[in-house]
Amino acid sequence: MIWNPDFDLAVTLGTISDFMYTYVLLALLIGVGLYFFIRTRALPLRLFKEGIRVVMEPPEKEGGVSSFRALMVSTASRVGVGNIAGVAVAVTTGGPGAVFWMWVIATLGGASAFIESSLAQIYKKRGPHHSYGGPAYYIQMALKQNWLAYLFAVVLILTYMGGFNLLASYNVAETFKEFSWATSRTPLAIGGILAVLMSVSILGGTRRLTDVTGLLVPVMAIIYLGVGSIVIAVNYHNIPDMFSAIFTNAFDFQSMFGAFAGSAMMLGIKRGLYSNEAGVGSAPNAAASASVSHPAKQGLVQMLSVFIDTMIICTFTAFVVLSSGITFPDKAKGAPIVKEAMATVLGQGVAQVFVSVALFLFAFTTLVGNFYYAEVNFRFLLGKIEIKHWMLTVFRLVAAALVFCGALLKFEVAWNLGDILMGLMALINLPVIVILGNQAIRCANDYTAQRKAGLEPKFRASSIGLNPDELDYWKDDAPVATEKTNA
Repeated sequence: MIWNPDFDLAVTLGTISDFMYTYVLLALLIGVGLYFFIRTRALPLRLFKEGIRVVMEPPEKEGGVSSFRALMVSTASRVGVGNIAGVAVAVTTGGPGAVFWMWVIATLGGASAFIESSLAQIYKKRGPHHSYGGPAYYIQMALKQNWLAYLFAVVLILTYMGGFNLLASYNVAETFKEFSWATSRTPLAIGGILAVLMSVSILGGTRRLTDVTGLLVPVMAIIYLGVGSIVIAVNYHNIPDMFSAIFTNAFDFQSMFGAFAGSAMMLGIKRGLYSNEAGVGSAPNAAASASVSHPAKQGLVQMLSVFIDTMIICTFTAFVVLSSGITFPDKAKGAPIVKEAMATVLGQGVAQVFVSVALFLFAFTTLVGNFYYAEVNFRFLLGKIEIKHWMLTVFRLVAAALVFCGALLKFEVAWNLGDILMGLMALINLPVIVILGNQAIRCANDYTAQRKAGLEPKFRASSIGLNPDELDYWKDDAPVATEKTNA
């Protein structure tokens, strides 16, 4: 093959990404989300309060991973650079209407998140310390398609340990380049710091990962939302125009279909999916680790995670940018947009420091959460091969090296690579959960029936038509639910 000197990687990746999201994923994401939203009778809205109740429960088994810890791991991956840099790119490139389409994809995606996470719980496996599972496992166990399960595991590792972690590192480095003291070596330094910190976290194993995310995620989210609220409140006079722009631009179909690749709808869906990951097949890997009495509980918890990510944190970023009243040049990109918006209230110096630190923490927890998903699927690929400690150490060091490399990427390459890999995961997982969806829906009905009867739900595989002998974790020797609840 002769190298073409005119080949532009960024342009090529952009073309592939635009094709996937314009002609394939748009219909698939909305179609599957709407299908499950209707089939579950608007479950994300109907059982929202129940999801909040469940997330506060202690683990079913002493020493197990609680629903809250599983939520924090999945939220660590969801809540990251997409919530700051991604949203800023969407609303300034596609227009304010991108916010509306992020809301749509999150509302519908909550139903998809429930289905995939419930399936991960149903087909999870027992581990020495906690259970584990995810799409690769339910594809293998329920569909009996080993080749597809292995393909998904490989694509997930490439997406989360590769594409998404490269992108997270890039966005942090890009933010620190805005400081007056930054030099051409700044990305090298930032990439090195992130790689070292990640190594310290992930070399400690799964328990260390849940400890780190369980502490950092809620703290950083509260601080970010608090400062964002101040900025929006001070710019209150722009709020009416902001809402008008969101809904007007969202339904500007003439300009939308004139240049759909850069439209509010496509960018809202693309950035919304990147941020909340509903239906992609990532969060089920965290959901499977939770120790719960019924699979539907983690379905509800992960549905709640989509809400936290998009309806709260992404919305706050969009409101900060849009309420600022600042117009942004075409060359504006990522987190620097949020910095300029916050500077209208905080001043340039404080805004630069706050956004840089916030993005650093968001990106760090994203790196850790993403790696957890990758390691679960690495273990799946090894199958029955005895996993040596040195194997995991090498895998973890490669992950850290990729984080360092990400800080040196170009803007277009970083974002488009992440979008393409994420799209490939969705193309595998969404059809699979449609095929297996009835099992999760029966699981949801079994859960709600027990709750209405005043019972604390206990799962019996045979109650939803499954053979307990074909499952690794759930057996019918568990006692039938009899304990009264306060519901």
